[in-house]
Amino acid sequence: MCLCVSKIKRKFIFVVLLIGCAFSGFSQVTFKATAPNAVVLGEQFRLTYTLNEEGKDLRIAELPDFDILYGPSVSRSSSYSIVNGQTTSSVSNSYTYTLMSKKEGTFEIPPAAIKVGNSEYKSNSVTIRVLPQDKASGNNNTQSQSNQSGNSAASSSGSGNVSSDEVFVRMHLTKNSVFENEGFLVTFKIYSLYDIVNVDNLKFPEFEGFIAQEIELPANQQLKLENYNGRNYQTYILKQVVLYPQRSGTLTIPSGKIDLILRMRSQQRVKSIFDDFFDSYTNVRKSLIINSGTVNVKPLPAGKPASFSGAVGDFKMTSSINSQNVKANEAVTIKIDISGNGNIKMIKTPEIVFPNDFEIYDPKVNLNIKTTASGVTGSKSIEYLAIPRYAGDFTIPSVSFSFFDLKSGTFKTLSTPEYTLHVAKGEVGSANSNQPIVGNFSNKEDLRFVGKDILYIKTDGFSFHKKDDFFIGKLSYILWYIIPALLFIAYFILNRKQAKENANIALVRTKKANKVASKRLKIAGKLLKENKKEEFYDEVLKALWGYLSDKLNIPVASLTKDNVETEMTKYGVGEPLIKEFMDILNTCEFARYAPSQGSHEMDKLYDSTINAIDKMENTIKK
Repeated sequence: MCLCVSKIKRKFIFVVLLIGCAFSGFSQVTFKATAPNAVVLGEQFRLTYTLNEEGKDLRIAELPDFDILYGPSVSRSSSYSIVNGQTTSSVSNSYTYTLMSKKEGTFEIPPAAIKVGNSEYKSNSVTIRVLPQDKASGNNNTQSQSNQSGNSAASSSGSGNVSSDEVFVRMHLTKNSVFENEGFLVTFKIYSLYDIVNVDNLKFPEFEGFIAQEIELPANQQLKLENYNGRNYQTYILKQVVLYPQRSGTLTIPSGKIDLILRMRSQQRVKSIFDDFFDSYTNVRKSLIINSGTVNVKPLPAGKPASFSGAVGDFKMTSSINSQNVKANEAVTIKIDISGNGNIKMIKTPEIVFPNDFEIYDPKVNLNIKTTASGVTGSKSIEYLAIPRYAGDFTIPSVSFSFFDLKSGTFKTLSTPEYTLHVAKGEVGSANSNQPIVGNFSNKEDLRFVGKDILYIKTDGFSFHKKDDFFIGKLSYILWYIIPALLFIAYFILNRKQAKENANIALVRTKKANKVASKRLKIAGKLLKENKKEEFYDEVLKALWGYLSDKLNIPVASLTKDNVETEMTKYGVGEPLIKEFMDILNTCEFARYAPSQGSHEMDKLYDSTINAIDKMENTIKK
């Protein structure tokens, strides 16, 4: 009986292994279609299907937009490898069709089907753009000959007879008219009729007046065929950035420069019969100028909400709280998520006004963004941590966030819900838990034994006083009372004055503004010496915003360039000094996201910041 059970188990395991192998083989079958992404009308190209198994009965869909000139041409390759004594093999079967397009346009080739064993597999579909023929195709041969004959001279002259319509660089702007802080894409692309060997001495224009966020291009980027002005060029994207204009008006993106090395065919006199079978090529250096561009930046409409801080795009906001019933000294965490498409990186952190009896910590900000050719998308998560110190019922007010919606052309305001928080008494023994604190202190002196039984009588080193010589009633005795009384009165007056000044929070902040800014600028000075550019500009920006907040008595969350200018004007600050502050702020904001300034510019900015604050201190005195 046991023997039969053992045989059944072995058969069951064997069947399971067979099924596993079958499914493993099934999941590893790949059937893929490949073709060029763009072809020229009337030119031949290849459509290839690759299968990593032995297949049969290949069926492709009807192709009414293409002529099948030849195919399928079948090729087979196999490989073997031995790893740790185990031999593995792989097979690749290719089925190639030679096609020719009938008309211009973008066409999709449907999936093909093939059988492997008793199963049928389908390939992916392929999209092909058919470009029009080159307008100069009628005299292509003549032009090609003229280019080839001039290439020998090109190699010697450095730039050759390569004309500006044969190789050039374009700076393409997706939009020429935008609002302030509205992102638009700028693409730098090479167009060439020749093979590009190398790209050198890239000098892209500086994006003054913009905040730039660069798009990461794929490392294995391939040349693409593109029709431009009636000619078909090989194109290659050099750089893509999303720009956010920081001021209204007509902004100019200046020109740049690039050096290329082109591989060109040269025509030589035939010296032997073998020269007809081998082409000769020459490398030619060509310097190109990147064209400049202009953008019309429209100011945002009037009527900005109080909670607007420069966000432009399409956003959503959600919030959550970890608990609305806690005990004293337990942490309360509120999380706000702002997500969408636009200048997320530049959104200011909303401020939550917690009750006075809460201990508040700096919010934790987590930024998750993705920059693509369609714009910047992502989210900004802010976690606020506060600790209630006393029991009771508290209300955490709503937080508002406003942005300019490009679709409707209006300002929109999003708000979080208002949270009611019930704080119970903390555990017995915890700090500030509303329980009486009992202290048990002792201040006992230790007894110290001299170590001798008899203390000897002192016979010298003392003086005698007359019997009627009293200290009471003397001037020194009276001064012992008058001087402490005068000191106490002076201390009382100074303490009352200090308490009155401390009660005026705005006055205290104004007096300490210069001191706080000086501390931050010392940190910026260290970062300047260490040549940490991004951290340096960030610290200078924080110092300047913090100084203006304290000096003008405006909360940091409510600071904008507009209300800063207005308040400085009210305090009697002159126009040159206001402009100096605005220039420093613009320079720092731009350099944080596109740091290209050298150490000389950083030194100059550091000195300008110190001088501007000194001038402000002399202008506004309290």
